[in-house]
Amino acid sequence: MGKEIRINDLGNPVYTDLQKSILEFDEALNVELSCESILAEAMEKTGLDDFGSEDFLERLDLLVDEWNNDSGLRQIGRMSLRNKLVQHASSRLLIHDVLKKHPEIHDIKIEKPIIVAGLPRSGTTHLLNLMASDQRFRALPLWESYEPIPLPGESPLPDGTDPRYQRCSDTWEMMKQVTPHLAAMHPMNPEHIHEELELMGPDFASYNYEWLNQSPRWREHYYETDQTPHYEYMKTVLKILIWQQRDTDTPTRWVLKCPQHLEQLPVLLKVFPDATIAVTHRDPVSVIQSTVTMLAYGQRMSRKSVNTGGLIDYWPDRIEHLLRACAKDRVQLPDDQSIDVPFHEFMADDLGMVEKIYSKAGLEMTTEARQQLQDYIDTHPRGREGQVVYDLEGDFGISRQVLSQRFNFYFDQFPVKQESR
Repeated sequence: MGKEIRINDLGNPVYTDLQKSILEFDEALNVELSCESILAEAMEKTGLDDFGSEDFLERLDLLVDEWNNDSGLRQIGRMSLRNKLVQHASSRLLIHDVLKKHPEIHDIKIEKPIIVAGLPRSGTTHLLNLMASDQRFRALPLWESYEPIPLPGESPLPDGTDPRYQRCSDTWEMMKQVTPHLAAMHPMNPEHIHEELELMGPDFASYNYEWLNQSPRWREHYYETDQTPHYEYMKTVLKILIWQQRDTDTPTRWVLKCPQHLEQLPVLLKVFPDATIAVTHRDPVSVIQSTVTMLAYGQRMSRKSVNTGGLIDYWPDRIEHLLRACAKDRVQLPDDQSIDVPFHEFMADDLGMVEKIYSKAGLEMTTEARQQLQDYIDTHPRGREGQVVYDLEGDFGISRQVLSQRFNFYFDQFPVKQESR
């Protein structure tokens, strides 16, 4: 267990010398955040110009317009958002190009995946990475989720490293220097197993954009839109990843996870009808305090001031929407394809919980698999990067008790243990 971390300057940051130098650089920037410049850079980067269906342009335009009208963003924040959109546009070009040249990819089957659905900060990351240590599964490392298709003509580095991995690693090293406490809250090293919603990014979809910047207009658009086409798009990219490793011994049974699935369970089951779905449950107040603390800490670099009030207004509503959808739709998941995973039970016996999930999925817990899982547990103790000490009332002006009351419906329906801090 690492040392305790208390971020005492959450709302009023005290900047390090490195952070100060970056913020001085910010004053000299003038970042153009426009659809035209984003698409043009993606085409120049890839050497391609066919984006496929242009329905994504409306979604891209919405994001650009909303973020352009956010006067609280620093230029560095605008640059980070623009870079993400360029990355997604570039991947869209590459994905469409591969599918045009190899339409047989569509015939690949994604069979019997194990999919974790649960609140962010509720053990989903540990559960996913733990099962991904079982070498019988195909999982999605962060570096590959960011750039699922290599750039044309790009070769491995002299030491054999994939350039996509190196770019992800360089970003992580910089992040650890600039915002070091993020490693304790959410590791983003390149081999870290990530969420497949990143593969919806090239379709300019998913609730992921809300995590990049508070985006109420995008949220309402997402609520009002059938997400089935975007889940199908993500599934197609999973097929491409399997196809790219067709001449290797890489396994083809996926283990996946995403909190968004909680409010898309019918869609998830429609797109992955033979999936085993593990639904994690944790006290939502603990989830909220972790979420808003992490986002507030990140805002010290991306925004002109840290908006703790805006965060505590936005995210309890967002978490409640996820949970109310889950409360309504959980019953639609077949009993023989789904299992509830209470956070306190999982933390008490993570290996035992995985064995229960495997049983639902019709997968034997072999001696070899058990050892691989145990090795991961031994080398990834909880809190090894440090344990963040939260102060919900001190930092955000609301008590656990008051916030908890809005989630009585969830406590009544699911096996959730309320936490004291």
